[in-house]
Amino acid sequence: MDNPAFHRNELLLGKAGVSALSETRVILFGVGGVGSWCAEALIRSGVGHLTLVDNDVICVTNINRQLQATVANIGKPKVEALKERLLQIAPHAEIDAQQKVYNLESKTGFDLASYDYVIDAIDTLSHKVSLIALAMESGTTLYSAMGASCKLDATTIRVSSIWESSGCKLARFVRRRLRRWGAKGDCLCVYSEEFLESRESDTACGSEHCFCPKQTDEDGEEISSDAWCNKKAQINGSMVHITGAFGFHLAGLVVQDVYQRINYSSRM
Repeated sequence: MDNPAFHRNELLLGKAGVSALSETRVILFGVGGVGSWCAEALIRSGVGHLTLVDNDVICVTNINRQLQATVANIGKPKVEALKERLLQIAPHAEIDAQQKVYNLESKTGFDLASYDYVIDAIDTLSHKVSLIALAMESGTTLYSAMGASCKLDATTIRVSSIWESSGCKLARFVRRRLRRWGAKGDCLCVYSEEFLESRESDTACGSEHCFCPKQTDEDGEEISSDAWCNKKAQINGSMVHITGAFGFHLAGLVVQDVYQRINYSSRM
């Protein structure tokens, strides 16, 4: 056994499976409530190459659901805090933390075809649709998370083709925009059939009294915390047992696909 930390993985997947995961290259967009748990599950599963993409910093309101969010690291870049934690688990893993936003302007800076798997855990609809369409064009395997907020019942979580998912408002919006985009292809998505309305609240997030730390733009000019939060169209309630389950489902899709490919190759 080359690395005893992954002994239990080897008992289930075999040496070939563990070896294949160590050589697998994954790029993960969005390391919030869903993406952070996905990243940790990938690293604990033995994935050897992981690129993390997210431009956000840790806010106190992330603590309820995001893996790397603690009182001690509020204000730190999410990708850097997560990378630090992941390297404590697997010091020899190659983890590339990129504090960048994925959008139409930056998309050419990501060579999606160079990765075995692309994972979408982006919140912003326009950015999410752009990534899904580009990943479909690249031919790489894509797994996408739909809406994980406004939910409490983890037993309603499902996995299906993006074109066949039902009961998820975000998935419906994504499909509509993909058709407008003229996207051709398919991907598996994680979604839930449950939807609960967010309750009215006097909490500060997204208001002029927001708790979020100060942000700076590309020129180093400070952006007020309320302006940063108010860029979000809506802030919904979310719970860690749902966002974490979404992230674990995404990581599981990668592990299962690698394992199935190994078994298929061995039978050829």
